[in-house]
Amino acid sequence: MTPIAPHITAFLRERLPLQRGASEHTCDSYAYAFQLLFQFASARLRVTPSALCLEQIDAALIMDFLQHLETERHNSPRTRNARLAAIKSFMRFVEYRVPSVLEQSRRILAIPAKRTDIRLINYLSMAEMQALLNAPDIQRRDGIRDRAMLNLCFSAGLRVSELVGLPLQALEWQPSPNVRIQGKGRRERLLPVWKQTAADLRAWLAVRGQLPAPELFVNADGQPMTRSGFEYILRKHVHAAVEHCPSLQKKRISPHVLRHTAAMVVLQATGDIRKVSLWLGHTDIQTTEAYLRADPTEKLEAMSAVVPPTLKCGHFKVPDRLIASLHGQ
Repeated sequence: MTPIAPHITAFLRERLPLQRGASEHTCDSYAYAFQLLFQFASARLRVTPSALCLEQIDAALIMDFLQHLETERHNSPRTRNARLAAIKSFMRFVEYRVPSVLEQSRRILAIPAKRTDIRLINYLSMAEMQALLNAPDIQRRDGIRDRAMLNLCFSAGLRVSELVGLPLQALEWQPSPNVRIQGKGRRERLLPVWKQTAADLRAWLAVRGQLPAPELFVNADGQPMTRSGFEYILRKHVHAAVEHCPSLQKKRISPHVLRHTAAMVVLQATGDIRKVSLWLGHTDIQTTEAYLRADPTEKLEAMSAVVPPTLKCGHFKVPDRLIASLHGQ
C-alpha cells in the first residue's frame, strides 16, 4: 500500500505552482477539493486522513464522493465537475510516480463530467445597481471602503478573487486612472477607471492609512479582505438596499452577479461582444456569448430588422348569446 500524503503534498506544492504555474486561487481550489475527498474517504473507510493510501482512492470511491457532493452538500453539477477535474489532474500526476496504480488511474480518468444546464445569466438593472452602491454609509470608514469595493467590482467586472487580491500598486493615476488586473491564467488586463469609481477609491485611500498589508482592501483588523468577507459585505448592503429597491429581494446576488452586470452595461453601450470579452478578460469569446442570450435588446433589434409575412385578415362573427343558450335546450 502506498501512502497518499507525500504525493498530494508534492502535487499541491510542486506540480501546480512550480511546474504548471497555476495561480494561488487554483491551488486553493484544488486543495479544498482534496480536503473534501479525504474527509469523505476517512469516514467511509474508517481511517484517519493521513493514513489513506493511493490504492484506496479507486473509481468506486470517487463515484460515491461525487454523489455525496450533489446529494448531501447540494453542490451544483458545475461544482461537481470542478472537483472531478482536480482529482483527474492528480491521478495523471501520480501515474508517473507510482506506475502500479496506472489501471486504477485510468478508471478514474474515464469517469465522465456531468452535463450542465446552460441558463441565462443573472444581472442587475441600473436602478438596482444604483440602490446597492448607495447602501453603504459613506460617513463611516467601513462604508467608504465598502462603496469603493462594490463600485470597483462592478465597474471593472472583477472576479471576487481579483478584487480581494488587488495590490495597491495595481492603481495607476497618471495620465488617467487605470487599474491593472491579473486574472485567470495569469493574464493581465489594464482597464480605465470610471470617474465616480476613481473618486470612491481616492476616498478609501485617504482613510485606509499606512497598513503593512499590500492589498488595496483590508478588513477592520487591517488584514487583507477575504472572499467570505466581501460576500458578507455584499449581503449586508443588498439587505439594506431592498428598502429603496424592492426588486432586489427577488434576486440571488453574489459577487459574480456584479461582474455579469458590468458585462451587460458594456454590451448595451457598445454592442460589441469582443469589447465585453476584453473587459472581462475572457480567452474564449464563446464564454462571452452568454451575455448575448441574456440581452433582450439584441432580440428586439433582430425583430425590427425582419419583415414579417403578410397574412390574410379574417373576421369571426360572435354568435348571439340568446341563440347559443337555446341550442342547449
